[in-house]
Amino acid sequence: MDHFKYLSGVSTLAFDVDACVGCGICTLVCPHGIFAMSNKKAQVVEKDDCIECGACATNCPTEALRVSPGVGCAAYIIQTWIKGKKAATCGDVSCC
Repeated sequence: MDHFKYLSGVSTLAFDVDACVGCGICTLVCPHGIFAMSNKKAQVVEKDDCIECGACATNCPTEALRVSPGVGCAAYIIQTWIKGKKAATCGDVSCC
């Protein structure tokens, strides 16, 4: 389980670059390394790699990051382990 690619465009991650103060905490707490620092601000490098764990939003001092933990692709991956890939779904999206 080195690196997962999930379904495109389903992550609930929202980032307000104007609210970002460039502390870099998101780059430290994200387990999939989807953030990087550029010009003293965080940037989302690969939104589709977000597992929606909520670590970034929980630790952001300015609430520049929002995510609905436990939904979307993280739920899909867990379902593939339990139900198998053919029976897994991501919300209303069928995941084949």
